[in-house]
Amino acid sequence: MTRLKISCALLSLLLVACSEPASVTKNDIPTVEVNLDNVHQDIKVLASDEFAGRGPLTAGETLTINYLAKQYQDIGLIGAVAGEYLQPVEIAQLTPDPNMHLTIGELNFTAGSDFTARTQQIQPLIELKNSDVIFVGYGIKAPEYQWNDFKDVDVKGKTIIVLVNDPGFATQDDDLFTGNAMTYYGRWTYKYEEAARQGAAAVFIVHETAPAAYPWSVVESSNTGSKYTLMDNNKNASQIPIMGWIDVAAAEAVFQQANLDYHQLKQQALSPEFKAVALNSQANLTLKNQLVMAKSHNVVAQLTGSESPNEYIVIGAHWDHFGAIETETGTKIFNGAVDNASGTAATLEIARIMAKMHQNKPFKRSIVFVNFTAEETGLIGSEQFARGNIIPTKQMVALLNIDGMNVLEGTDYILQYGKGLSEMEDYLVQAAKAQGRSVKMDPRPQNGLFFRSDHFSLAKQGVPSLLFMSLGDTDPDYIAHRYHKESDIYFPEWSLGGVKQDIELIVDIATQLANNGDWPKWKAESDFKTRRLQDRP
Repeated sequence: MTRLKISCALLSLLLVACSEPASVTKNDIPTVEVNLDNVHQDIKVLASDEFAGRGPLTAGETLTINYLAKQYQDIGLIGAVAGEYLQPVEIAQLTPDPNMHLTIGELNFTAGSDFTARTQQIQPLIELKNSDVIFVGYGIKAPEYQWNDFKDVDVKGKTIIVLVNDPGFATQDDDLFTGNAMTYYGRWTYKYEEAARQGAAAVFIVHETAPAAYPWSVVESSNTGSKYTLMDNNKNASQIPIMGWIDVAAAEAVFQQANLDYHQLKQQALSPEFKAVALNSQANLTLKNQLVMAKSHNVVAQLTGSESPNEYIVIGAHWDHFGAIETETGTKIFNGAVDNASGTAATLEIARIMAKMHQNKPFKRSIVFVNFTAEETGLIGSEQFARGNIIPTKQMVALLNIDGMNVLEGTDYILQYGKGLSEMEDYLVQAAKAQGRSVKMDPRPQNGLFFRSDHFSLAKQGVPSLLFMSLGDTDPDYIAHRYHKESDIYFPEWSLGGVKQDIELIVDIATQLANNGDWPKWKAESDFKTRRLQDRP
């Protein structure tokens, strides 16, 4: 992902108090008829073994994008890419050798069970040779918080070990960073970006389930097998050579080898006065990569507005999942039924509904439906879309992003991610109220979900966004046993009551924005707001 300069205001957005909902002009919204048979069928197809986990640059991608393009064509939408439905996304597929080993001092660690390692540099071979290992606390450099874990230490060419999340979560102190709510400094993407800026050769993030917000199995499935990246003109040489995770038990052993106590140093790292600690050992790792340069694809279709066709309401969901991997016990297919065949199926059904509405009374603005590629590997498809090659972001009114739906019974609430971010929250409140539902704040702000889905790529370019996500909220068993696992499969007995509710709500908001001429604004001072004001002063 591109380097992001985070201001203090941006990082504190999640704590900004919501203002009273603004008065939102609401048009008469026609009765929405959601055909759940369509949704069932689309999820069933997209999450089938035939589609093999919808891995980018695989046969599963070809099946997926062709299926989506055909559905949009049958619905009557036009292709938004010069009349075509597919937006090329040139990416590199990197597949690390699964049999690699990491040695730190006298310790030998096994890939998958003890650590993961990959790269976004376009290189067939990257080697760590006798690289000094240093513990750098949280690996954060944040002047606005008077925090710099890299003070008085030179990590150029070295291997650094850092903690996941940020000090606010560890202390639950609202005066430290933003307390329980994760900042971007707590995201693993930031850790790798800052390590690269500091010139490190490798970074390993210590995994612990609570601050990471997911078990080691998610780290393993998300960081092994084929991974993908956009490419620059220098083969991504500015990125960290080796980006890795290390299990907490393995980290404890590394510290013990140096006669140090991991948990004691972790506690010390909660102070801004903490200074990096050498672990008196050297790391060695040979990272071999199979490289494939290829094109993946976003699928983009639109309904053209009757009065302001160059103003766009964007409705999106990522189509990809983790594909299939070969193991000693056979092929494991990550079907991704909830994440995110459900969201992709919802975009199709919303397109069907809104196409019928458009026939009866054309929308004033254009409606764009986009299914992004490679979200699971760093929001790659949405980053490409946000570059504005198809539609300039200054012409995008708002984005409604769907990433994992409530496939069970409906609820009397809708989740809101982030607090006091933009006027899109007012639309959410009004539409939920019309359904007899309330708005419930994200119960797990420490997970930093605002930074973890495709809307973030557009938000960085100033586009106000809403995230619709119900991963595990109505089914607590999902995160523990199905999220990013091969058990995320389609169940024909799903009621899809929650899907129906949220489709109706999204259609309501999209219909309002398509006709009322409003340009929702960012509420708090932030890099998002600054970017929007640059485009729309």
